[in-house]
Amino acid sequence: MSPVDIFGHDHEMWMREAIAEARKAEQLQEVPIGAVIVKNGEVIGRGHNLRETSKDPTLHAEMIAIREASERLGAWRLLDCTLYVTLEPCPMCAGAIVQSRLPRVVFAAPDPKAGCAGTLMNLLQEDRFNHRAEVVAGVLQDECAAMLSGFFRNLRNKR
Repeated sequence: MSPVDIFGHDHEMWMREAIAEARKAEQLQEVPIGAVIVKNGEVIGRGHNLRETSKDPTLHAEMIAIREASERLGAWRLLDCTLYVTLEPCPMCAGAIVQSRLPRVVFAAPDPKAGCAGTLMNLLQEDRFNHRAEVVAGVLQDECAAMLSGFFRNLRNKR
């Protein structure tokens, strides 16, 4: 897959921004998942996993990035935006993506336990919903999968 798609989006460059967010989560002993939302070549929303720190199950990277992007745009519809995330969205995040009308989602690593962008199911392209998102999978997959595997390996070793 070319790092630049037919629309000129440099997926690897923006995924590296999401990886930087994931590293922030890792520094907090959170599962290293990061997300950014890009519009017109600019990051308008960022987020990293904060579930443990905040004791809030809704504070996934995608949810934080969606909230920030919506605040920045002053709108709940995130039209003409792309979400980059280091791990395939879960059911909650996929629902928020559909509700926010994000047209494109680019993720790195698949999530065999909760992935709802094609692994367990594909909520992002469900015909029964009024919105569907384009999905691009596997951008910097090895790097993101290794970061997650390393995090959980270290966690097991500490126990």
